[in-house]
Amino acid sequence: MQASQGRSAGLGLALGSAFAFGGSGVAAKPLIEAGLDPLHVVWLRVAGAALVMLPVAWRHRSLLRRRPALLAGFGLLAVAGVQACYFASISRIPVGVALLIEYLAPALVLGWVRFVQRRPVTRAAALGVVLAVAGLACVVEVWAGLSFDALGLLLALGAACCQVGYFVLSDHGGDGEDAPDPLGVIAYGLLIGAAVLTVVARPWGMDWSLLAGGADMGGMEVPAALLLGWVVLIATVLAYMAGVVSVRRLSPQVAGVVACLEAVVATVLAWVLLHEHLSAPQIVGGAVVLVGAFIAQSQAPKPPTGPVAAGGPEAVPAMAADGGEPGELSAVRRGP
Repeated sequence: MQASQGRSAGLGLALGSAFAFGGSGVAAKPLIEAGLDPLHVVWLRVAGAALVMLPVAWRHRSLLRRRPALLAGFGLLAVAGVQACYFASISRIPVGVALLIEYLAPALVLGWVRFVQRRPVTRAAALGVVLAVAGLACVVEVWAGLSFDALGLLLALGAACCQVGYFVLSDHGGDGEDAPDPLGVIAYGLLIGAAVLTVVARPWGMDWSLLAGGADMGGMEVPAALLLGWVVLIATVLAYMAGVVSVRRLSPQVAGVVACLEAVVATVLAWVLLHEHLSAPQIVGGAVVLVGAFIAQSQAPKPPTGPVAAGGPEAVPAMAADGGEPGELSAVRRGP
């Protein structure tokens, strides 16, 4: 019963994270159209969130000594890497293509779990990934403007790999007496990500006066500061907090599929708030994504039947004896 309640809570948090992340584009697009550079919007998003989480970082400052590699990995991959690679990719290939490639991450997570961690993957999770990716292709209408650009595709794939890092590192060390507090990991991840993006975005060249004005959202004038506040507090701070905790309550592969709902949320919100109308294939695709996410989360991964293989690069967790939630990762070591 307790495992079932924890799983339900994890699913709710994953859905909340997907909705929060999905709303970022709708709030950010008016800021970009008002004259802000996309990279500057990303920097404002991450730097603002880092500033909000600064007291949390100070409270968990012992993590700098205890888990420096985890914090660096989360900041470089889960924060700076995803943002920078995605925005760089859409400058070379269509947004729909870049988004589809980025959300191949759930499939890559399954590969990580199956072949690197040597943990079994349920058929439900695999089927859910296939359906979610197929539905996502319809949501973004990938056929509407495919143009081959090798560098752009590689950057989008880089964003997908960084997305895998987000799910894997969010699951890292969630069990045991020395488990790092997820809020502390998020806080330092945002601080490190902000530092990296400062070098990339060069915010000293930004027109700060634009933030004092307004931005057009579907024909309605909205204060730019209000939109930025939404992007920082809801689409970043709340989204990362709910997302990381949900991964620990579910599993990286299940949470990854549920995260595909972000594209559906973004499309629906753009329809309602920005008057970007949905086509019939997009509506059907959104329904397929929902079905895929439901199927993936309907079953927990089965516990391993054999002993853990020794000598691998990962420490593989023991599964719950009752077949409920999987145990969390006890160690994730990146690199050779």
